[in-house]
Amino acid sequence: MMEAAFPDVSHPWNDPEGQLSEETANHMVENCFGTIALPLALALHVRVNQREPVAVPMAGEEPSVVAAVSGVSKLISTHGGFQAEAPRSNMVAQIQVLECPDWDASCAAVTEATERIMETANTFCAGMVKRGGGAKGIEVRRLHAAQEGEVPMLVVHLILGTGDAMGANMCNTVAEGVAPLIAELTGGRVGLRILSNLADQRIARASFSIPLEHLAYKGVSGEKVAKSVCEAAAFAWQDPHRAATHNKGIMNGIDAALLASGQDYRAVEAGAHAYAARDGQYRALTRYWVSDGHFKGSIAMPMAVGTVGGALQTHPTFRYVHGVLGHPTAARLSELLVCIGLAQNFAALRAMSTEGIQKGHMRLQARSVCAAAGVPEELQEACVEAMIAKGRITVEAAKTFLAKAGGLIQPGRALKTSDTAARLTARL
Repeated sequence: MMEAAFPDVSHPWNDPEGQLSEETANHMVENCFGTIALPLALALHVRVNQREPVAVPMAGEEPSVVAAVSGVSKLISTHGGFQAEAPRSNMVAQIQVLECPDWDASCAAVTEATERIMETANTFCAGMVKRGGGAKGIEVRRLHAAQEGEVPMLVVHLILGTGDAMGANMCNTVAEGVAPLIAELTGGRVGLRILSNLADQRIARASFSIPLEHLAYKGVSGEKVAKSVCEAAAFAWQDPHRAATHNKGIMNGIDAALLASGQDYRAVEAGAHAYAARDGQYRALTRYWVSDGHFKGSIAMPMAVGTVGGALQTHPTFRYVHGVLGHPTAARLSELLVCIGLAQNFAALRAMSTEGIQKGHMRLQARSVCAAAGVPEELQEACVEAMIAKGRITVEAAKTFLAKAGGLIQPGRALKTSDTAARLTARL
């Protein structure tokens, strides 16, 4: 199986027309005074649903994330790749109703008028209706005032198909448009009219399966790796304190890909964490188990993303990233994103439960420190080895290395990294 061709990444950053100009940025936000850059990297070997592997752009400053996703995705790709699914892109717009004269009658009135409400909703998103979206259903919930500070209310959910758009603006427009009809039907006072970022109508899922004999890692047997990862995952499922860090690791990967592709990563974060607490306790978003001699992992979470509209039309790098991804639909992008999150989480659990999280992370961090300290490229590997040997991975240590390297390095000669590091370690 061949890796997908490495995309041409030269154009946007070498051509000023491919970069975000100050003029464009000024039209995107208020009070703009500049732009900010992050490293944009490629997670490789991401193979989903038996298709050819793709390279997924990720933006972020954390050195270990892209390496972790690429390494685990390569392993998974050799054993069938990820299996993933994303449902149709349905979002929920909420309308809050207060001070109803008869709560039961108000609920019944909304339910009985479902078709009328949906028809009205569709007048506010006629373009989306033509593309197969628009109103898909109505839900009515009654919230009781169970304790001090709570307020009795009805909440009307408009379930709206948003196609390849994330759909926030559409949901808000429809909710505001339908609100007068809801007020008329219920006899109550309408409060908030806005989308929900708990996109539980839009759950994306992914899974993988690896034979135990191919799971060995850093001298640890496949059976031991599986047992250790499953135990770590059980910890995150049962304990909210651990689950918060566990899920943060998932979002390390997903957020980087969301940011690179111009998505509302804050919305996806909010939905993920709310979904993790759906049964009343905050839990892990991933699960791991062993079955029939295979180690298996899965993830399920809301994934409200879009491939049309918004900043995707104005930001040149976002447009380029979607080109690298092959101009995916929203469903395809959702599938890629949950696979990235699952890969990142498995990589982190495997490292933590075997060699410890710091060992591999330290090497990547040391390379970043070398760059910050101005260590020339030909000296960086030797500097990394020396800092790790001393357990001092700091800019100051790298600068000390650089200052003391002069007498040992002859310009124009290739370095023997291990020898150079060994000779310099004592000097740090």
